[in-house]
Amino acid sequence: MRLTAAEFRALPHKAVTLLGMSGVGKTRLSERLDKTQWFHYSGDYRIGTRYLSENILDNLKSKMMEVPFLADLLRSDSIYISNNLTVGNLEPVSTFLGKPGNSGLGGLSLKEFKNRLRLHHEAEIKAMQDVPDFIRKGQKIYGYPHLVNDAGGSLCELQRPDVFELLAEHTLILYIHADDQQIEELCERQAKSPKPLYYPEAFLDRAIEDFMAEYDLRDFQDINPDDFTRWAFPRLSRDRLERYQGIAAEYGYTVSMDEVSNVRNADDFVNLIAQAIERAG
Repeated sequence: MRLTAAEFRALPHKAVTLLGMSGVGKTRLSERLDKTQWFHYSGDYRIGTRYLSENILDNLKSKMMEVPFLADLLRSDSIYISNNLTVGNLEPVSTFLGKPGNSGLGGLSLKEFKNRLRLHHEAEIKAMQDVPDFIRKGQKIYGYPHLVNDAGGSLCELQRPDVFELLAEHTLILYIHADDQQIEELCERQAKSPKPLYYPEAFLDRAIEDFMAEYDLRDFQDINPDDFTRWAFPRLSRDRLERYQGIAAEYGYTVSMDEVSNVRNADDFVNLIAQAIERAG
């Protein structure tokens, strides 16, 4: 969506897609908008509740079946499982995605991990294709005039121009850029508590080969899942930068993390976008 600043301000129904790596503040920014005016569409929440819900529950059940006491209760339908997924707690999605490496340390085999990456990739495409419908639903059913699409950090990995064209047709794409120091801080945060990551398959294969060579590991099972995730995150972040910037250049506008940190309400948000439009010329 290409507009002048004045045209954007005048829109009676604004829709914005937030683009950027995990940790730059997309969700925090979305939550600062007026909850009576802005529908907060979380891509990861849609993935977890609509497209990976059954997979997430099956994963939980398989873990519980390893415990005889719980297995008997499950088989007799004495208990049931549901995931408490919320926009603010997307842990079930991360837990399903998992990390590659030593199974004794909670890691997944390479085959299973790649299968989960594939499922997540397909789910993310569908979740983004749902955005136009939720813009309409937000207005007609729930009475929200505006929508913010809080997209996942792996959005840049979709490699689907049609999806970005769809988002650009229905929303203004706003890329939140992190500078070198901020990326380093995000890497430090990830190192303290490694979170599961989505990797393109070619990147993953190359990263595993390089990691094993660097640490002189002989077998995939020798990989510590957390150590690999810590090692891979800075490399994945750098690998994604060019794609983020390319998407923003072709379809949207760019703001900095520092600018986003100053947004306190919806008026600040609209002003920020207007400034980004004017800056882009």
